[in-house]
Amino acid sequence: MLYSYSFQNKKRDLSDVLSTVIKDEPRFISNFLPAEEATAQKHEWLEDQITGRSVTVSDCSAGIVSVSTADAAKLKTGTLLVPRNDSVLFQVTAVNGTDVTVAKVAANGSATEEPAAGMVLNLVSTPVAEGSVSGEGDETGITGDVQYNTTQIFRKDIILTGSALAINVFGNVDNQLNRQTAFALGELARDLNRVALFGRRVEAAAGIKGEAGGLYFFGTGSGALEIDAAKTGVDSSVINDAAQAVMGAGGDPMQILCSPGQARVLANEYKKQLQILRSDDRRGAYVAVIVNEINGRGMTIMADPDVPDTDIWVLDPAGLGISNLKGRAITDTDATPKGFDGIKRMALGELTFVFKNAHQRFCRIKNVLASAAALTALRAE
Repeated sequence: MLYSYSFQNKKRDLSDVLSTVIKDEPRFISNFLPAEEATAQKHEWLEDQITGRSVTVSDCSAGIVSVSTADAAKLKTGTLLVPRNDSVLFQVTAVNGTDVTVAKVAANGSATEEPAAGMVLNLVSTPVAEGSVSGEGDETGITGDVQYNTTQIFRKDIILTGSALAINVFGNVDNQLNRQTAFALGELARDLNRVALFGRRVEAAAGIKGEAGGLYFFGTGSGALEIDAAKTGVDSSVINDAAQAVMGAGGDPMQILCSPGQARVLANEYKKQLQILRSDDRRGAYVAVIVNEINGRGMTIMADPDVPDTDIWVLDPAGLGISNLKGRAITDTDATPKGFDGIKRMALGELTFVFKNAHQRFCRIKNVLASAAALTALRAE
C-alpha cells in the first residue's frame, strides 16, 4: 500500500453512526428506529393487534349467525358482542361449528333486533364465573397476520486519490477519510429514504438482486386506507378525514408526510388568522403541527422533497423500523487494490425496512391539487 493511516487494517462498524445520521435527517427515513435483526433475507414479522377483536357476519337467520372458522374460534358461550357503529348488545348462547346463536340482551337505545349479513360485531368481553378453571376464559395467542420484507445490499466506495491526499486541505489522511465516510453515510441516508418510500419487494435468487419494499409498496393496494382529493387543494378538513380513517382502523395518526409545496399550502390555510401587533417584529405563517379534530392530539408536518407533490400521507410511525441482516450491519473496510495511487474504503451492509400494520397505520391522500396551483389560488383570495 502506497499510503498508510491509523485504521487501514481495521473493519469499522458504522451502524451507530448511520443511525445518528438517519435520526437527524429531516425526511421520512428519520421515522425508522433500529428494530430486531433480520436472520434471513426474507425478514418476517407479526402484525400488531391494534384493533379490538371482532367477527364478521356472513349470514343471519332467526338469531343464528354464520361466521368464518377463524372468527368462530374467538367466541364462547356467554361472549358479549356489539355491532360496529351501533349500541345494541348481543350475547352468544351457543357455538356450533361456524353457526353461532346470539340473543339480544340490551337495547342500549338501539332499534336493532338481530345481526345482519355483512355486519361487524366487536367483542366486548366474556364474563367468567367465580372459581373458573382452565379453558373458561378468552383464549389469547398470536392473532396478528405475518408480513415480510426482503433485505437489500447497499454499498458505497470511498476513494481518496494520491493528489487529494497530497493537497491535504482537510488535514491528515484519517481526517480526510472520516470526512468522506461521513459524506458517504449522508448520501446513503438519502438513498435509504427513497427506498423506504418507493422500493419494491424482490426476493434475492440466482441472478436476481434483493430489493426492499417501501411505503408505496406496503401502504397502497387492496385493503389500504386511501382518500381521493379529486384534484382539490389540501386543507385541514381532508387531513382530518385521513386521520379519522387511521384511528378507525386502530392506528394513532401522528404525522403528515408531504412535499415542501404542500406543507406551504397547509401553512397558508391559517394566514387569515394571523394578527399583527405593534410589538411584533416578525410576520409570516409557519405551521408545524395540525391538531387532530378527533382526539385533540397534534400531527406533525414533515416536508420531504422526495414525496410526490400530489400525494399526502397521514401516518402512525409506531410500526416503522429498520432491521440489519444479522452480522451484515453497515461497516467499512479497506478496499485499496495493489498499486492504486490513493486509498479506497468500502462501506457495505444489508438491511430491510419493517412496516407493521401498513393498511391500518398509513392513509394516502391521492390526487391532491398541485401545490403551485393551490398557492396561486390562495394568493388570489
